[in-house]
Amino acid sequence: MTSFFSNKRVVVTGGAGFLGSVVVAQLRQQGCRNIWVPRSQDYDLVQMEAVQRLYDDAAPDIVVHLAARVGGIGANQANAGRFCYDNLMMGTQLMEVGRQRGLEKFVALATICAYPKYTPVPFREEDLWAGYPEETNAPYGLAKKMMLVQAQAYRQQYGFNAIVLFPVNLYGPGDNFDMQTSHVIPALIRKCVEAKAQGAERVVLWGDGSPSREFLYVDDAARAILLAAEHYNGDEPVNIGTGEEITIKNLAHLIADEVGFKGKLLWDTSKPNGQPRRCLSIDQAKKCFGFQATHSLKAGIEKTVAWFHEHRLHIREVHF
Repeated sequence: MTSFFSNKRVVVTGGAGFLGSVVVAQLRQQGCRNIWVPRSQDYDLVQMEAVQRLYDDAAPDIVVHLAARVGGIGANQANAGRFCYDNLMMGTQLMEVGRQRGLEKFVALATICAYPKYTPVPFREEDLWAGYPEETNAPYGLAKKMMLVQAQAYRQQYGFNAIVLFPVNLYGPGDNFDMQTSHVIPALIRKCVEAKAQGAERVVLWGDGSPSREFLYVDDAARAILLAAEHYNGDEPVNIGTGEEITIKNLAHLIADEVGFKGKLLWDTSKPNGQPRRCLSIDQAKKCFGFQATHSLKAGIEKTVAWFHEHRLHIREVHF
């Protein structure tokens, strides 16, 4: 608990969403009373006019840019053009207007999808440009990675203080559980819960289960973002994660056990696996702003499953 945010005016784009709502809650816990959460119906951040109006209305000291158009493999494939354009325009325009207005600090959240498809594990920040991203999410990943290019260019030319963080897959209470657009953990939880409720004997999952992934509990991610906002002012990208990976097959069994689903898990190998492995080097986050995750995957999944059971009848559907 510090007083850093107590007198700051902070805009959190995506602040009503899954990660953003936790960031906003943690900001309030740290004494921030001037938090501005732009809603998409009021500020379409893909449009420059809306971005300028947001800066006029909020007059922020800090912008934490979390808003994104994103989904799982299927959503990324179906919306490649939209995800590329919308994410590119939001990041570019928010940073440009911030630069024009003399913004104190811009904190951007990129994505692990920006890393090359065959990055050596663990992913190190210096490997970000060592190849092309995995094809199913490259348009989204590259659009987000352009914020790093822009931030470094603006720091060099204008002295603009923008930092860019690269988180692994997030999960936790309040996640998107829509079957068409969700990421792997909420999708697996929903499939297993519904299969158990229906007395189904099997659940069919995408791919062959062999890829590995790393997952970060949403509360830990929010804490990392605020630590970086307060303490990190460098031009290099910083990974945010746990440094631990698990195969999708083992993850599916972990979730099925937590849910209590006793049926078979079958794999549809006609569906894409996505990137073969994802696991981050997390040394820089600890070194630069003292971040270390505190939630184990098992504990985080227990909390997420419990939340889903409690809110299952009111789950929001997310379509593009």
